[in-house]
Amino acid sequence: MSAVRETVLTALLTTSVFSAQAQAAPDITILPAPASAWRTVVGHWETQAELSGDSVVLPAPTAEYARASTLGASALGSGGKREAVLLDWKQLWSATLRFESRQPLDLRPYLGGTLEFDLDVAELGQGGVRAKLACGDGCERGVNLIAPARAATGKGWQRIALPLSCFVREGADFSKVRLPFALDTTGTGRVSVANVRITREARPGLACPDYRTESVTPAMLDESWAVDWWLPRHKEKLAEKRKLVDAGTPPQIVFIGDSITQGWEKEGREVWQRHYARLNGLALGFGGDRTENVLWRLQQGEIDGIAPKVAVLMIGTNNTGHRAENPATTAAGIKRLVDEIRQRLPQTQVLLLAVFPRGEKPDDFLRGINERVNQLIAGFADGKTVHFLNINDALLNADGTLGKDVMPDLLHPNEKGYGLWQRAMAPTLDKLLATPR
Repeated sequence: MSAVRETVLTALLTTSVFSAQAQAAPDITILPAPASAWRTVVGHWETQAELSGDSVVLPAPTAEYARASTLGASALGSGGKREAVLLDWKQLWSATLRFESRQPLDLRPYLGGTLEFDLDVAELGQGGVRAKLACGDGCERGVNLIAPARAATGKGWQRIALPLSCFVREGADFSKVRLPFALDTTGTGRVSVANVRITREARPGLACPDYRTESVTPAMLDESWAVDWWLPRHKEKLAEKRKLVDAGTPPQIVFIGDSITQGWEKEGREVWQRHYARLNGLALGFGGDRTENVLWRLQQGEIDGIAPKVAVLMIGTNNTGHRAENPATTAAGIKRLVDEIRQRLPQTQVLLLAVFPRGEKPDDFLRGINERVNQLIAGFADGKTVHFLNINDALLNADGTLGKDVMPDLLHPNEKGYGLWQRAMAPTLDKLLATPR
């Protein structure tokens, strides 16, 4: 960790000492509280509603795949005082329960303390939960609770405590926070939350990943929508690789990445069959993967025992989307992957692609992070065995916008998008495939 980063983090975590000199700040109690104390909001990606009475039910999203979804919340208590809130959701990609402050809160005196709450998990077999709070304008940070929450299913009220330091990053501003607590959920579940408070004093609690090293620390993907298929897919890819080798047709080209790379097996299948099947191509793309998840897979044998002519690597947009991560941290994760590939495939040419654009407009916040990542990783090329290629202009309109005719969800290419990818990459890829060993 650099001295600058260490200094910034230390300053953030000790701000409470200076903020509290005039008078000690009491703990912030979110539940139990009068119904009017907080603006309690329930929502999914299309709509939200305030829980102003005893219960609220939201309409299902309009997309065909989500029309059977349900989302509702109920307040538990009496005499106008809320003791707990129950959130019940089914088949939703994303749902949330938010406790918003009616006036900005200064959380700086609490950054050495703890966010704690009771959680009663009635059902979470196909869902996940993440605790979250705001860290400035447009800044929200979360901690994945899928493991402890699933372990608590059916066991009644369980206490959860998280150090406030889990939510601290360089540049965060906790001086005017309007979201001191939220639960973000996925899949299907039924959970109740009670006794929510933010304390000034540190208390024993769950550990959270160190954001400064998370992108370079090997880890399996633990999102609720991935845990059931992610490891089986890894084993399937090991078997696919062995089958190619045993047949005497080892892959000459390997693509490594996330859902955009996995899409070669779906939306990009026809393009793949025309151009990469003859090379016995192996697509090692896993939806949702961040750099640390790819690193885990590589260290668990996905590219061992082969010697492809070219390995194409593109990764990082989930570091951006899931965590709005510092570009330098994502770039460090990508560099770690390049080094791992070079170690395991010393005879292979590595083609490092710029992270694809996302979001409709050039000023999209997350696209901006990707662009800053690309500026950093361009320097990883050595012109000998590691080569950087940015084909993003081929995917964009002349005005810099991203069209839904190329990426319908403004993130994942369709068949047209994969065709543009293949054509833009072809001159460089053909050259690398022809490079003598």
